[in-house]
Amino acid sequence: MTPDKELKSNLRRINGKGYKAYKDIKDNYQFSNYQLFLDHIQGDPFAAPSRARVRVDRHASGIGPEITQNRSRRIAACDFLTRRFFDCCRKFSKGRRGTGKGGLITIDGPGQEILERTSMVITDNFMEARFRIGLPAHGRKIAGSDAEAMFFEELPQIVGHSLFHENLDSDALYRHIRTAEDADSARNQLSERNLITFISDGSILPRRSGIDSRPMPEKDAIAFQTPASYRVTIELPNAGSVSGLGIPAGVTLIVGGGYHGKSTLLNAIELGIYNHIPGDGRELAVTVENTQKIRACDGRNIEKTDISPFINNLPFQKGTTEFSTKNASGSTSQAANISEAVEAGADVILLDEDTSATNFMIRDHRMQRLVKKEQEPITPFIDKVRQLYADKNISTVLVMGGSGDYFAMADHIIQMTEYQPHDVTEAARAIALESGTDRWEEGGRHFGDIRQRTPLPESFNPYKGHNKLKIAARGLNNIQFGNETIDISDLEQLVDISQTNALAHAINYAIKYTDGSLSLNTLVGRVIDDINENGLDVLTSYITGESARFRALDLAGAINRMRTLKIRDSQ
Repeated sequence: MTPDKELKSNLRRINGKGYKAYKDIKDNYQFSNYQLFLDHIQGDPFAAPSRARVRVDRHASGIGPEITQNRSRRIAACDFLTRRFFDCCRKFSKGRRGTGKGGLITIDGPGQEILERTSMVITDNFMEARFRIGLPAHGRKIAGSDAEAMFFEELPQIVGHSLFHENLDSDALYRHIRTAEDADSARNQLSERNLITFISDGSILPRRSGIDSRPMPEKDAIAFQTPASYRVTIELPNAGSVSGLGIPAGVTLIVGGGYHGKSTLLNAIELGIYNHIPGDGRELAVTVENTQKIRACDGRNIEKTDISPFINNLPFQKGTTEFSTKNASGSTSQAANISEAVEAGADVILLDEDTSATNFMIRDHRMQRLVKKEQEPITPFIDKVRQLYADKNISTVLVMGGSGDYFAMADHIIQMTEYQPHDVTEAARAIALESGTDRWEEGGRHFGDIRQRTPLPESFNPYKGHNKLKIAARGLNNIQFGNETIDISDLEQLVDISQTNALAHAINYAIKYTDGSLSLNTLVGRVIDDINENGLDVLTSYITGESARFRALDLAGAINRMRTLKIRDSQ
């Protein structure tokens, strides 16, 4: 380990030289109370900032063992310290220095969710923050004195105020880890209670806006209150007894007038796969992990997916047990999304009529009379939703404001009125019984089998040109993988660009298991097993602080959306 004075000496020596001379400082340095690792030095002031790490002795940090005594607490503690490091970067860093990205010191900035990340690592022996630092320049000449101030004035303050217990808000830290621990405990209790979702009374579900995921201010928000018929009580390790809405397995409709909170409730359910920070309002809004939000996605790629439960008898004898297209319609994309979710092992699917293809969701009796079944390839979801639960044990939660025909299909019907849930199951059933329906069921007796597909090795080429590896997140919704841009915008449960970044590298990592013999499910399972055993670091050949945990469903979804995906022909 090189003494920190050598870094200072080197910065003074290369001051004013060409920018590439910064490569001389790549090393590991011992500071008074931490170690600094300069892992990658940017080659240009306008390039991505340099990758660096600081490591603090665990005992010296004062962070006791109780903070990380289980996985839930460890992830929450890392999340808390990442947020603290991020805030200290903004407080103590002087900001832009010179040209390009010089002067920047930052770490992966979390949102409302508590995610497992690579930005902070806590072991029994040390704590390590992984961050970016923009090495300063004037034009393309090294600004050595500015760099010296960043390393020897700003960074020590950031480290001292974020990684040492004496400078932390201890109450806030414990509140953070206890909140996550309670959420994990609640989620783990769902299956044994035959529930798919729990939302505690008093939760604040509305968000500030469609582009601001923070909670609506308390003065404007309505606290969630559960009707007696859906109220359940769970015991949590920190909060004790907590009551709230428990949605049982089966088929659940969420109904109500426009702007009364239907989609807000569904959004809380779909993001209940994550833990949320204290003050978010959804701290105890939890959902079983293998829950998949489904929507129509015009134009997506589909490769040999079995959509025959929903679409069959296409003109010109085009088959649907191995359906392929480069430009899916709304109905074929939604059918494929559900079939692929079944294939990937989903336990719950969520749908909102606002983002669904109308002809996929319903075909009323008038249309049935005009367009005979033998002329209509689509079997609407209304005729498959019960079979999905009966045959596959997959529950459905569906927001529906436009068709009462679904009343007869549902086990549970919740009406949202002014953001409050009401049990209208019996009233809806009475209406369905009284009104009847003239439509004919078109779904047959069983849902149908969904076969496991096997990707071929030629599906995956991460190189752009002959030898340039190109793997990156392009915002939250796109992955650059070689020459291809993978559009994952309809995987709506992804919330952080670092998840997208990790998915990009996971696709590349999956190549080691792609020999043409393993099913997509098995392939994804191997990748997830390796992450579970070795952490997210296993995905890259270098150390990065910009990866966040994703689910097997997400990885399968991303691979399914590759336009280069090739599936072995069925035998």
